[in-house]
Amino acid sequence: EFSPSLDSDFTFTLPAGRKECFYQPMRKEASLELEYQVLDGAGLDVDFHLLSPNGETLVFDERKSDGVHTVETEDGDYMFCFDNTFSTISEKVIFFELILDNMGEDGQDQEDWKKYVTGTDLLDMKLEDILESINSVKARLSKSVQIQTLLRAFEARDRNIQESNFDRVNFWSMVNLGVMVVVSAVQVYMLKSLFEDKRKSRT
Repeated sequence: EFSPSLDSDFTFTLPAGRKECFYQPMRKEASLELEYQVLDGAGLDVDFHLLSPNGETLVFDERKSDGVHTVETEDGDYMFCFDNTFSTISEKVIFFELILDNMGEDGQDQEDWKKYVTGTDLLDMKLEDILESINSVKARLSKSVQIQTLLRAFEARDRNIQESNFDRVNFWSMVNLGVMVVVSAVQVYMLKSLFEDKRKSRT
């Protein structure tokens, strides 16, 4: 279960043949946005399920490397699961981020602030203008944090892919080198045997 903050992210390792589920309490007429990425593991894919409080399947992604989903919520606990049971040997490293909107707390804070400042001038600015400016700055800051988090996730996945490719290239380079050494040794042996046979035939 995650905190009712606006933005939460988490990275975990999902073993082969396993399924992991998480729960998020939501309020009525709020919004739940969930984005996930498979950062590492063979195929970079996973099954994803999102279920409503009454057990209805809202989202089902099969063998996807990433996804973004937004749902309007009702009161209750939403369950989302990452399923790696189709893989028998490869674990997956998964990153996901939750963004919660209209959870009610910010609105209550604004109402309390309105009551506190009622009757004051505040440099001749209208209260609505101040609230609009605050909300605009807050939204932009939240968006900046979200983008930075996603960029870090993309960077981690790209780095894992590059390291995997590097290991694969090194492995096949060693295999090719070994084959070349064996072929060269066989050629030298065959040529040597050929000359030795000619010498024996002359004698």
